[in-house]
Amino acid sequence: MTKRLKHPVVPKQMIVPFILVTSLFALWGFANAVTDPMVQAFKKVLELSNSQAAWVQMAFYGGYFCMALPAAMFMRKYSYKTGVLIGLGLYASGALLFYPAATTELFWFFCLGLYILTFGLAFLETAANPYALAMGPKETATQRLNLAQAFNPVGLILGLFVAQQFVLKNLKSDDIENFSALDEASKILVKTSDLLLIRNPYVILGLVLIGVFVLFMVSKMPQAKEDGDMPSIGNTFSVLFKNKKYTLGVLAQILYVGAQIMCWTYIYQYAEGIGMDSVTAGYYQMVAFILFTVGRAIGTFLLRFISSGKLLTLFAFFAVGFVLGTIFINGILGLYSLVGVSFCMSLMFPTIYGIALKDLTEEQSKVGSAGLVMAIVGGALMPKLQGVIIDIGGNGVTDTLVLGVSEVNFSFVLPLLCFIYIAWYGLKANNQEK
Repeated sequence: MTKRLKHPVVPKQMIVPFILVTSLFALWGFANAVTDPMVQAFKKVLELSNSQAAWVQMAFYGGYFCMALPAAMFMRKYSYKTGVLIGLGLYASGALLFYPAATTELFWFFCLGLYILTFGLAFLETAANPYALAMGPKETATQRLNLAQAFNPVGLILGLFVAQQFVLKNLKSDDIENFSALDEASKILVKTSDLLLIRNPYVILGLVLIGVFVLFMVSKMPQAKEDGDMPSIGNTFSVLFKNKKYTLGVLAQILYVGAQIMCWTYIYQYAEGIGMDSVTAGYYQMVAFILFTVGRAIGTFLLRFISSGKLLTLFAFFAVGFVLGTIFINGILGLYSLVGVSFCMSLMFPTIYGIALKDLTEEQSKVGSAGLVMAIVGGALMPKLQGVIIDIGGNGVTDTLVLGVSEVNFSFVLPLLCFIYIAWYGLKANNQEK
């Protein structure tokens, strides 16, 4: 324990750069949280099925997958700061695309804006995560990343608050009992009004991001680049593929992100299944985000005394228990179980990240970081699959029973399987740390 405590989490000379980098974690947390409720919003406004509305998440998290590796290739040659600036520029561009998207009222245009927006997030995450790891001694790297990631839920809570209070609460299509039965002229008026509501948070966000871009541009940041000759990309890939801790960590990250987005996105459908409206469901998601924040703080503290692998396994086992409650307990208690999963998920992303990159060099971490950011594609694929399961009996969420429970309850078998694997990965990592 003494060995762990004698190393500073953040050295004094790195405090200001660390604070700036930490702000990025809140910024992409905002984008994640404000987008999750949009699946339900687009479903209502544009009369989509659950699987069709899931294209929002497919576009959002698909952008991560497509841009993470190019971002890492770019940062092999240039600094983390340059990567951050490009990320902020793309993030702002995608957000501002919501203005013409709302004018055209085309669903694919909104998806395109989200796709480009997440090009920027891919740059930011590919840069910021290893940057935070590098801002101090290796002994406290995982704890430092957890500290930076602790500000991600701040963005999550703010994003959800904006989505709930300024979008979901004011959607006219949600207030009308049978929106699909309206005549075409009335539908057009309601749709136009609601799409403008969806547009506004993103446009304002784009303007804020331009300000953050300027702040980073004028700030002096450590380069965190290696000196000397850069090894070939082929050699770096070879080393990474042979590293079991890394490759298994990428799979753990795919499953974790998929589980996180499923538990957060489909909290609205789960609430719908017990007769709850979207605005009220949003309050439960807010509690989930608060638990996520508390869990991240507690997890960061416990990492001073418990190995990262052991703590990851413990949290994953608790997550399995809560998901089982979500599946098999009907009514409000099942919703409480779903909310409780967020506490358990809190430390998973940065802890898996830290374990996977622990033994890598700076150069290997840059490329390895791309693989872990590409793993966010789990947030695109798995919610889509869960949407298909929920649509088994029709566009409703309780149209049929599967193994004795409603289709929306049964669909949470997907995150259940994810958490079982993550528990195994943590156990394996803990054994290697002994």
